[in-house]
Amino acid sequence: MATSRVLGYLESRKNLTGAGCGLAGLVLTFTGVAGPYWPVVVAGLYGAGALLAPPERPAPPDFPSPSAQLEEIRADFVKLEAYLADIDLPPAAASALTGLTELLAPGWVAEALAQDPEGVHAVSRTVRRDVPEAVDTFVRTRWWTRLTPGAEPPERHLERQLGLLKEEAEQLASALRDAEARRQESHTRYLEDRRQ
Repeated sequence: MATSRVLGYLESRKNLTGAGCGLAGLVLTFTGVAGPYWPVVVAGLYGAGALLAPPERPAPPDFPSPSAQLEEIRADFVKLEAYLADIDLPPAAASALTGLTELLAPGWVAEALAQDPEGVHAVSRTVRRDVPEAVDTFVRTRWWTRLTPGAEPPERHLERQLGLLKEEAEQLASALRDAEARRQESHTRYLEDRRQ
């Protein structure tokens, strides 16, 4: 621990600036300007350089890249699918999850999604919070509706909720498709302008 501190100081801006100023003091000594007080001049210039050096800048935090976040979401989606496999979902509700499958499948859609932090956040929210909450509420409510006949079936709410999430996934896929189309058009214009 103490060794790492010493090595850290040796590589610090303060030490490097102070050493540079100390070297300037040695140059003054060899040219005869410092005279018999050369140790004080060298030490003083080192100290002044160390005090004037800019402070150390802490390294920025190392957050995962959007593509790494997408890999984590894929892993969570596999867990979600295993959870959903144990639940007797209505057929219409089960088909509503296809939009997420298409967004997370490896390919150009996932690559485009990885470049869109807001899209990654939306998919993450859907996989990690919205779908599990909707299904869990459905499972708990389904039990209660058996005790109260005539109540609105929870299947209807689940189908509506998952339908809305599917629409959101489709809108995101459409936005990604439009962004890729604009990118292609922009590249075409660039190539055309380059010929002129």
